[in-house]
Amino acid sequence: MFISFFENLRAEKIPVSLREFLAFLESLSAGLVTYDLEGFYYLGRTIMIKDEKNLDKFDRVFSKTFNGIENISVEEVLDAIELPKDWLEKLAEKHLSEDEKNEVKSQGGFEKLMETLKKRLEEQKGRHQGGSKWVGTAGTSPFGAYGYNPEGIRIGQNESRHQRAVKVWDKREFSDFDDDIEIGTRNIKMALRRLRRWARDDASEEFDLDTTIKSTAKNGYLNIETKPEKKNAVKVLLFLDVGGSMDPHVKAVEELFSASKTEFKHLEYFYFHNCLYEGVWKENQRRWDRQVSTTEIMRTYGSEYKCIFVGDASMSPYEIAYPGGANEHYNEESGEVWLKRAKDTWEKNLWINPLPEEYWKHTQSIQMIQHILGNARMVPMTLKGIESGMQVLSK
Repeated sequence: MFISFFENLRAEKIPVSLREFLAFLESLSAGLVTYDLEGFYYLGRTIMIKDEKNLDKFDRVFSKTFNGIENISVEEVLDAIELPKDWLEKLAEKHLSEDEKNEVKSQGGFEKLMETLKKRLEEQKGRHQGGSKWVGTAGTSPFGAYGYNPEGIRIGQNESRHQRAVKVWDKREFSDFDDDIEIGTRNIKMALRRLRRWARDDASEEFDLDTTIKSTAKNGYLNIETKPEKKNAVKVLLFLDVGGSMDPHVKAVEELFSASKTEFKHLEYFYFHNCLYEGVWKENQRRWDRQVSTTEIMRTYGSEYKCIFVGDASMSPYEIAYPGGANEHYNEESGEVWLKRAKDTWEKNLWINPLPEEYWKHTQSIQMIQHILGNARMVPMTLKGIESGMQVLSK
């Protein structure tokens, strides 16, 4: 049962090492979650999940692995944890990276690792009657039958006696953390934080523990020391596409905008439609009589700014390639000219596209913008996509 759990985690591309799996088994054998089914779930998640983007995948694997466990007999459970040596060797060879293999050698070699793994899995060979540890009957363990635990899993029992068994992993409370789904404001903030560059350049101050201790020891009396509070020093210039085909993406863009305002102290933003031209604006209601010159923006905000465009890049190719191609006004210079100027002005640039990536290859204008900025500089508006984009901007 536990081996299939490990294999299912790896099959879902969750980076769980064999060492972490051994730690999980060791924690179970130590009785850390003896009376708590939720504790079993959270223990496994804490030990084997290192990135919260994998939380939803973990829940799915947990449900897949332990679904229907009430129909499994104790004997079947015990047979499942009794494994031959050659099978264990194949398991390790399949799942260990080269670095992990080298670590195994430093810890006493492959034989030692196999001995440890076998020992962990064999600790429950005998039938367990009563008590509170692991799988058994007539006791208080959460993994057993004909006993009582406020929140348990039935094993080898035809019917429920207390109607208290639950499956907490099926709640899927963290489904929005999956890195392949569209994201909300909280998750966007987490992704944007990968672009942070901390600096102490703010007027407000915070308590400096280390300096206070040193100063107090030196002077012989308590001397409170402070230091400027750390703030994110990254400067971001945000261009937001509005109107037309962007209307279905308003909520997603609003969430990105809200998260950006929270995460970046130095943030400037402007609106545009479809493609960058000679003018942008700060207020959509005054877009025609209060435009800001794009050239002026390029003069004002230097190369230290990270430039991020947000739009679906879906338009007529003429809007990018030709003067006069814009659908709302006559543009004397093509959108391509202005995009290349922006690229030259802000070397660290990115285009975030709310349109699912699977549709990009079917839209010529998207491919044109990818060609102008570089394929790696257009990312989808998903947690994984924005994280990838922040890495591009950080290089």
